[in-house]
Amino acid sequence: MKKVGFLVLAAFVGGASAIGAYQLLETKTDGFSLAEKQNIFFANQPKISSAGSVDFVEAAAQVSPAVVHIKTTYGGKSNDNYSDSGSMQDLMEEFFGRGGFRGRGRRMPSMASGSGVILTDDGYIVTNNHVVENADKIEVILSNKRKVEATVVGTDPNTDLALIKVDEKGLPFVKMGNSDNVQVGEWVLAVGFPLDLNTTVTAGIVSAKARSIGIINRERGGVELFGNQNEEKKVQANSSIESFIQTDAAINPGNSGGALVNTNGELIGINSAIASQSGRNEGYGFAIPINLAKKILEDFKAFGKVKRGFIGVTFVALNSDAAENLKIKDINGLYVSTVVAGGGAESAGVKEGDIIKKVDGKEVFDGPDLQEKIGRMSPGDKVVLEVLRNGETKKFTVTLKGESENENTNIASGRAKSAGATLSKLGATFEPATSAQKAKYGAKNGVIVKEITPGKLFDNWDIPKGLLVTTVNGKPVNSQKDVENALKTSKNGQLSIAAVGANGYYNYSFGVD
Repeated sequence: MKKVGFLVLAAFVGGASAIGAYQLLETKTDGFSLAEKQNIFFANQPKISSAGSVDFVEAAAQVSPAVVHIKTTYGGKSNDNYSDSGSMQDLMEEFFGRGGFRGRGRRMPSMASGSGVILTDDGYIVTNNHVVENADKIEVILSNKRKVEATVVGTDPNTDLALIKVDEKGLPFVKMGNSDNVQVGEWVLAVGFPLDLNTTVTAGIVSAKARSIGIINRERGGVELFGNQNEEKKVQANSSIESFIQTDAAINPGNSGGALVNTNGELIGINSAIASQSGRNEGYGFAIPINLAKKILEDFKAFGKVKRGFIGVTFVALNSDAAENLKIKDINGLYVSTVVAGGGAESAGVKEGDIIKKVDGKEVFDGPDLQEKIGRMSPGDKVVLEVLRNGETKKFTVTLKGESENENTNIASGRAKSAGATLSKLGATFEPATSAQKAKYGAKNGVIVKEITPGKLFDNWDIPKGLLVTTVNGKPVNSQKDVENALKTSKNGQLSIAAVGANGYYNYSFGVD
């Protein structure tokens, strides 16, 4: 009995000491980073041990009080900055509860809602950019049902992340985990406020990592419309960073900005999107990895905006088809198609035709692998690229440059910013369509896409050979010379192309400057 009593006393004293130490430090952490505040609090906290068991009770109980309901209010003024097919809100509204459809000349919805995750006890909350973007008023409903107003600390459309702040103390918050350790097949929980319901927890597994679905960058680039099926194919532009954790945990409108946590109750992702034909859960949800979010959120807290570093290359993710087009044998890695003049890669010695195999010792297979890695770094940071050149492996240490140092780059992976609309930039050649080809699609004029150069605009936008292009910048084209002349009429760095093919009508709109 004495031994048991001693153990109980020791446990009590240890717990009291940990709480006392935290309270002592609590008043001295105002200048600490989010990660430092987390480390201080969780240093002596026991892990929730539900891993390996289909029992999520403890994890759900730990996380749910720190996931909040966010309600936003808008002025209702019409906004010509968004079009029916080009804005993030248009794309997201069916997924995330934005109520009415917003388009050019239409009024924005008066109210909307989403979710958020409390990161510190003094009120820092992470959510999605599209949840709070352009809101006149942001209200946060806490777990005790109190409603408090929030201010925006920083937003980033390129990752769809936002950091907001409420003037509160002693709030429950979630421990940030390590998304690099997440494994495909691992059990996860999605926590949020779907369909304006109260806190809801759903379970599933991680079904993929480093997934790019083109959903963020639609507003940054263009949209391909299939006229026959009246559906949209999202295409990858050059400005966003997408390396989602994919899960089959049920995610519905209102979940965006909510938590994706592991069975230890640790935050591994911020729920951001679903892939759905109906606008409701169909088994494919996507979350922003918390390791990418950490860097963005710390930048918000320190600078109010994101400070990004750039490599200074464009690349083609290799597979069998790309390797065949490039006439090379390698089918894994990133083929460097352009090295930006004055960029970090050029200074380090990287050349066109190099194949990036590893970044800081870790293999890369696709664009998101590189994008997320560089997206977690800052100007001045160094990254070691291991490349294959003429059958030999070489290593180059690249110092990342900021936007002001290299205005030719515009995304974290360092893809080059195009300098104008020309045939060379398009990476395509054209030939006049025959009468039979025009008759097949009921077109009065047009040119056929004859050849496509890997790594150029047409290739990046998956525009296929054999497509019948009818207009460029609204001007009918019947020859390659017509295309060249029409390209010169591009305004504000935007190029539009209308075409027709076996699957219907296409309308492309993307930036070329």
